[in-house]
This record gives sequence, C-alpha cells and structure tokens, in this order.
Amino acid sequence: MPTTPRHPHARAALLMLGSTLFFALMTVAIRLASETLHTFEIAFFRNFFGVVAALPLVFKHGPGLLRTDRLPKYLFRCLIGVVSMFCSFWAIGNLPLAQAVSLSYSTPLFVTIAAVWFLHEHVRARRWVAVVAGFIGVLVIVRPGSAEFSAASLVAVAAAVLSGLVSIQIKQLSATEPADRIVLWTTLLWVPMSLGPALFVWEWPQGITWLWVAAAGGLGTAGHMLWTRAIKLGDVSALTPISFMQLPVVALFGFLLFNEDIDRWTAIGAGIIFAANAYIARREAVLARNAQTSAPLTGAKPGE
Repeated sequence: MPTTPRHPHARAALLMLGSTLFFALMTVAIRLASETLHTFEIAFFRNFFGVVAALPLVFKHGPGLLRTDRLPKYLFRCLIGVVSMFCSFWAIGNLPLAQAVSLSYSTPLFVTIAAVWFLHEHVRARRWVAVVAGFIGVLVIVRPGSAEFSAASLVAVAAAVLSGLVSIQIKQLSATEPADRIVLWTTLLWVPMSLGPALFVWEWPQGITWLWVAAAGGLGTAGHMLWTRAIKLGDVSALTPISFMQLPVVALFGFLLFNEDIDRWTAIGAGIIFAANAYIARREAVLARNAQTSAPLTGAKPGE
C-alpha cells in the first residue's frame, strides 16, 4: 500500500531544521578554525571542501547537472554570497558566538522586505509591525551609542542583509533550476571567488585546524543542500525563522568550549527578534492555509 506523501510545507520545515543544525555545527567549526587562520582562508577552505562534499552530485546526476542558461544569475548570487560569507565568518571569529548568531537572526526581516521588492509577495500591516519589532531587537543587541557598542556587531548585521538577498535569489533560481544544480554551481563559483582574497593572507593550516576547515566545508555543503530544497518547497519568509534553533546549539558549545555566557541584552534582543519572526512565520502559515481552503470554493486569489 503506497504511503501518503508528506505535506510539502511540513517537509520544507524539516529540511530547514536539518539545515539549521548543520549550519550550527559549521559555526562551531569556523570559530575553532579562526583561532589560527584568517577569515579569508577559512572561507576558501570551507568552499574547497564544500566542493569535495558536493562532487557525489555529479556522479548521481551526470555532467548534465551543470548545464544551465542562468550563469549570470549564478555569478551575481555567488558574488553577494561570498561577501556575506566573509562578513559572517569574521563575526563568528570576533564576536561571542551567541551574539553573532543572534544578529544573523535578523536575516528573515531583510528577507521579508526583499520578498516584497523582488518576489512581489504581499505583506500586510501586522507583518510590517513584526519587522519593525525585529529591528528593535537588533538595536537591543547592538546598543548603538552605549559604552558596550562594538562596530564589529555591524559586520554581523551586514552579513544578515546580504544573506537575505541571497535567500531571495535562491528562490528565484529554484523556479527553474534543480536544487542540486544550485548547490553545485554555488560551491564551484565560491572557490575561485574566495581564493583571491585568501592568497593575500595565506598560511597553511596546522594540525587539527585541518579537521575544523574540512568539517566546515562538509557541514556547510550539507546544510546548503537541505536549505536549498527547503526554500524550493516553501515560502522564504515563513521558513527562515526556523534557523532560531541554531542559538541553543551554538550557545551550548560557546559555553563548553569558549567559556562564553549569553549576556542579558543579547538574550532580550534575540527574544524580540524570535518573537517577531515567529509571528511572521505564523501569519504566512495562516494565509497559506486560508488560500488552500478558500480557493476551490470561492476562486479567491491567495492573500486576498
């Protein structure tokens, strides 16, 4: 008796959760590697070993997997992505892990804004209120104008902005491109893009650092594979808040490995951002269910 296929929204959520866990472990590996290597080198090795991890895709699908007529779109997406990676990796190496990850949670806020501009998604007033609340959470963490303010935190915010743009571009590419092709082309293009800056600060990894950079590459590619599939199946602004599951994982490792505690303002700000993104995700789910329920009966368009 055939099994009932899982609802695509539920499957997308599970894929995003798996992706989040892989990215959390990648974050820990990057932090460990940053103790001896420059950010540019860590990014290069993450991409190099990421290609190695992605090679089975070629054997699975054949060389035809690389055939695409959207190479300019890939180049533009990867250029933004590699700059976002530099910013994110630098923040992981120079900020407390919990703070770096908490600021990365602002990505869904920028995704929501970009989805309106680029995907023409309809966002109502209550979701805009949630976006504003999320930005207040960012300000609570960054605390501009206070004695605790660090310009380093702005690098993490910049990474979130660029990551939001990447999410939208992935959604656009996934309309015509299979997920495995997106992963493979992305990892292939990131290698030369990250090698150039790395050559200016080059030092060969020593000892166990090889393990950390190899783990970052493998975990990053695995997370990217699941993330791309999740984005293809579900709505961008509804899925990205699931990445909040990354915080307890990295906070635990930050405490055990680096003796880091989550300071009060980071916890409060992260909580505000989480609440804002959770509301955005809930509204997306409600609207999707309403559209599916009402469309066959009334012919109403989604979002009306």
